[in-house]
Amino acid sequence: MSSERATIMRHAGTVMVGQLAVMAFSITDTLVAGHFADTALAALAVASATYVTVHISLMGMLQALLPVWAELHGAQRHSEVGRSVRQAMYLCAITASLGMWALLCPGLLLSWTQVPLDLQADVRGYLNIVAFGLPASLLFRMYSTLNQSLGKPKLVTWVQVGALVVKIPLSIILVLGIPNVLSPMGLAGCAWATLVVMLLMLGLAFWLIRTQDYYKPYRIWAPMEKPHPATLLRFVRLGLPSGLAIGVEVTSFTLMSLFIARLGVVATASHQIVSNMTAVLYMIPLSLSIASSSRVSYWVGAGQIHRARKALRTGLSLVLLLSVTLAALIGWQHQTIAQFYTQSPEVASLAATLLLWLMLYHVADAVQVFCVFTLRCYGITVLPLITYTVLLWGLGLAGGYEVAYGAGFDVSSLTWLTAQSPIAFWQTGSLALYVTTAVLLPVLWRAAYRQRHDKHAHH
Repeated sequence: MSSERATIMRHAGTVMVGQLAVMAFSITDTLVAGHFADTALAALAVASATYVTVHISLMGMLQALLPVWAELHGAQRHSEVGRSVRQAMYLCAITASLGMWALLCPGLLLSWTQVPLDLQADVRGYLNIVAFGLPASLLFRMYSTLNQSLGKPKLVTWVQVGALVVKIPLSIILVLGIPNVLSPMGLAGCAWATLVVMLLMLGLAFWLIRTQDYYKPYRIWAPMEKPHPATLLRFVRLGLPSGLAIGVEVTSFTLMSLFIARLGVVATASHQIVSNMTAVLYMIPLSLSIASSSRVSYWVGAGQIHRARKALRTGLSLVLLLSVTLAALIGWQHQTIAQFYTQSPEVASLAATLLLWLMLYHVADAVQVFCVFTLRCYGITVLPLITYTVLLWGLGLAGGYEVAYGAGFDVSSLTWLTAQSPIAFWQTGSLALYVTTAVLLPVLWRAAYRQRHDKHAHH
């Protein structure tokens, strides 16, 4: 058990450092844009929410290929890994062109979400620049998924940390300018810095695949084959529901901010603090889920089902242990955390209350993301999508809206729900995540303990 635990922890730790480096990209932009102008910050909030929704959904399609490559790696079918990666390039080309189209023509989206007209020009400008970095970013995501599936996330993390070192000064210089040398570019500067960094990261990934002996057995650089319909269909079957599910998960979180905005500045600011904490905390179960699913698929590919189950149990126990510990820490220090983020006593007081709900929210969030990632190892992707759509959008988001704005339903009977407050969204959101976990966990267990066992009984 200990060696499997050590492997998962090491892999997850490496993935997490890289994920945090990438998160720091957006934190850098937020701080720099805030120093430049309030309008730049407001436009960045809209632009980055739009970009993130498009980017993460498409990224989810490619990330879903992790079990495919981990299984081939476990079965020692090395050259097939390379062939599979080359087929995935076709999927990447389609997703990138869809994503670029969405970012280059955001008009419909901006009018639907009623973005103020004075911000629209800035938002468009930003999206039109980062659109050209999207193919590079998706290709880099394929590279990082490949490395995770081979259990070698370290090279990806080095590239991500290196990119951050470039991104910080570049954003500052381009946004704020250099007196008498370079005039400030404002929000567009953030976008140009992001574009440059994406291209650099992809260049480095290509160089690593060409030069590192480690990649030799996989023959990734062999000539491209024609599109293979059966392989591509399998990718789409795994990737499309996964991408859509991640889209639902992200939008259920980003739309929450848009709905809460109507409740005023204090509500919006305190929600912003807590959603920022949530995003950072989420990286821990996410990294553990990536590492665990890589191990589970590796053992499934190697035909060692008992070891796959052991990896599954180890991963789940780590996720539970860490999420409960973090939740307890937040509960213990919720006042201090809220005051660290803001000078305003009203905001701090509401944020402190929301942080208590985050304790509950985080534990369920951690377990459900683990379930979704490891269910992919058994080819189960449509059920999480349906569950997310019904529960996160329905119960969590629409339920929160009902409670917060009391649109024709009497909350007084449900005494624990808080009307006219962002707390409502965190209450219904937490409830939705617990129900999601209750649906997915038994399915995961059945998949791991029944399915394969029967298969082997027949052979």
